Amino acid sequence: MDILGIHVPSSAPVFVTFLAVHVTAAFTALVSGAWAGLARKKERGRHTRSGDVYVSAICVVFATATGMAVMRWREDYHLFLIGTLAFGAALTGFLARRRHWPGDTAHIIGMGGSYIALLTAFYVDNGKQLPLWDRLPTAAYWVLPGLIGVSVIYRALRRARDGRAAARST
Repeated sequence: MDILGIHVPSSAPVFVTFLAVHVTAAFTALVSGAWAGLARKKERGRHTRSGDVYVSAICVVFATATGMAVMRWREDYHLFLIGTLAFGAALTGFLARRRHWPGDTAHIIGMGGSYIALLTAFYVDNGKQLPLWDRLPTAAYWVLPGLIGVSVIYRALRRARDGRAAARST
């Protein structure tokens, strides 16, 4: 079955329902995660609200990915593993902030790592059907989100460290 030019591996009603919820939640996570990452971090507001939406969306993505993987385990177990990583990393980043762990490192790495896993799962599952991405080797779907994402996380960690150093000096 094809929907908007993308191959859907099962037409079973339960699978298609899980997939519809999954795609909606994944898109919500994609947008809210980017919004949180680009927001000012000093005061509660856009960053915190967007982060809360992101974590909620990742929970739904993980639940629906688990359901779909159970239905097609041999074909999709790797997506379940990536989803587990995304969920665990988001939960770590969320708890680091909510439980006031010292510093920003666990929060930044957890949330950023979760976002990388979200993008990796999307490209691994859909890359061969996307314009331009369909020309890349399969390994690129696994590696490129991480290469780009780790550099963004490193920059965020440096900015957080520099911000703490500047705050201590004043």
